[in-house]
Order: sequence, then C-alpha cells, then structure tokens
Amino acid sequence: MDEIKLTEFSPGAGCGCKISPKDLETILHSGLGPSAPDGRLLVGNSSNDDAAVFDMGNGEAVVSTTDFFTPIVNDPFQFGQIASVNAISDIYAMGGQPLMAIGILGWPLKKLSNEVAQQVVAGARDICSSVGMALAGGHSIDIGEPIFGLAVTGRVTISQLKRNNSAQPGAKLFLTKPIGVGILTTAEKKKLLRPEHAGLAVSSMVKLNRVGERFAQLDGVQAMTDVTGFGLLGHLSEMCQGSGINAVVRAAEVPMIHGIHDYVAQGSVPGGTNRNWQSYGHKMTGVSDDLRPILCDPQTSGGLLVAVADEGVDAFLAVAAEEGLTLQSFGETLPRESAESGPYIQVK
Repeated sequence: MDEIKLTEFSPGAGCGCKISPKDLETILHSGLGPSAPDGRLLVGNSSNDDAAVFDMGNGEAVVSTTDFFTPIVNDPFQFGQIASVNAISDIYAMGGQPLMAIGILGWPLKKLSNEVAQQVVAGARDICSSVGMALAGGHSIDIGEPIFGLAVTGRVTISQLKRNNSAQPGAKLFLTKPIGVGILTTAEKKKLLRPEHAGLAVSSMVKLNRVGERFAQLDGVQAMTDVTGFGLLGHLSEMCQGSGINAVVRAAEVPMIHGIHDYVAQGSVPGGTNRNWQSYGHKMTGVSDDLRPILCDPQTSGGLLVAVADEGVDAFLAVAAEEGLTLQSFGETLPRESAESGPYIQVK
C-alpha cells in the first residue's frame, strides 16, 4: 500500500473540528422544546456531561455515548485507534465500564481505497479488544472526507457515577495527561515538529483513560470529565458552571508537554483554540497571551480532569500511582457568591 496521508483529506483534525461551544448551544437550544421527560434518564442533554445515563432499576445504569471526527494523524491504523480511545473515554469519565461499540465510518471512496478504511477499522478493533469489548457492528456512508468514531455502550454502578457538575468548594484539581496535543499535531502538519517530539502526540492519544473506572470507586472523587475539544479551560469552565463553583488555576503547575511554548511562538496553533477562547474567555481572568493558546488548546483523546475532596487526595494519589500516574494538583475549587458573580476561573 502506498503511503497515505489522511490529514490531507480533511480541513479539520480530531476534536479540533468540533462545532464551537457557542454554535452548539444555539443548536441545542433551538426552541423545539425538550425531549419527552423520563425519570429513568439520570443524565441527558440538559447538562454538558460526557455521556447519557439510564437507570436500569437495580442499582446499575446504562451509559451511552458517541464520538467521531476527521483524521488527526496520517496513519489509518492509528486514526482508528485514537478515534476509539477518544470515544471510550466518555464512558470512563462517568466512572463506567465499556461493554460494546458500534462503528461510525464516513469514507470518500473515490479518493481513498477500501484497504485504507480496513486499516482504520483494524485500529478500532485493536483498542476494543484491549478493553475486552466487541466492535459489534456499525454504519457507513460514502462522503467527501474521512470520518471515523464509535458509539459506545457501558455500565456503571449508580452510587459510583461521576459527573462534571458535582464538584464542591475546596476540592483539588488534577489532570491525568499533559495538554498540548493539538499544538503538536498542528506543528507536525506544518512540518515544524522536532525529532524529539515525533510520536509523542500519538502515544498520548492512544492511552486509555481506564483509570477513571477506579477513580469512580473513591468517595473523595467529586467530579470528573475528560478534556477534549474545548481545551482545559473550556472543560473546567463547564465543570464550574454546572457545579456552581469557581476555580483557581496555577498555570505553572498545569501538566503541559515539554517545549510546547516554542511551537506556539512559531504559530502552530489549531483553529479550534480561538473558537474556544471566544466561547469561554469571558468566564476567566488572568489568562496571558502566551498561555491562552495552551490552556485553550483543543485536545483529542485528552486526560481526565478530576475534582477531589481534600480529605480524599491521599487515596486518589495512591490509586493513580498504582496505575503508573504521577499527579499533582494544579488548582482548587472555590465557593461562588452568586450565579452572576463574574468569571468562574482565575488563572495565576
């Protein structure tokens, strides 16, 4: 098979091609009215959580999510892997266990061969197999640019369900992966990536967030979400808004890919970064011009953002260490005086 560069077939890339938060809010609040109420639907589209959750009536719930995007890497097998890890992450972010997946494939048959699509699906099967679930089916269409993702079904014990709107004042904030993936992939597309950073973005994006299933068993873990297309500050803003809290972020302690500032200085900033700032910038203060492209960088298959009660930090860090993670807090949550008390996030 000749070398294929999938990113040449798509103007967007990974979670950076998400519809902007502002536009999405307009679409979802279009005046058509809410969906029919169902008391068994524990989590739906009334909040900005990672997945929908349906109460089975026996202390267990079904967790359902979908995620798909255009290529962020050139290698088709890696594209399938990354898209799958990214979709499965929503289940882990809710504290759940993935059970099965359905594939979503859009493929430009006149531009790219069936054999290339086979490699994408093979990458997805590889990841699904690694978490012990089947890629059980799917749907495909002939379309102008390649798209792939999964609809994933999982389960969760309701008492261990974690959401992004349940953080309380005084919690410590942690992130399980360093940010900067969007900047690295943009630098690679511009042929500016240094040899020491080759493969670094891919190794981060194919790393599963399965530690979320263990974090969910800890009483001290108050809230959890994964950091993807809206960037760290965007997803933290969603957590603050939903939880009715504020937060302080110590920028120097945010985990970032080493050397990422150099790429920002060279102009390797994804288009989604500015969209994120336009949507969330009014909700934060203290974001300097040099930090903005990093803290708002759209992540594809990013890490888990976790709010942990102070008394639960030791147990949380112990579980993280068992999973090979060395974490440190980069901020805290604070009480909010009122719903209209100004920006949610202060960056120091």
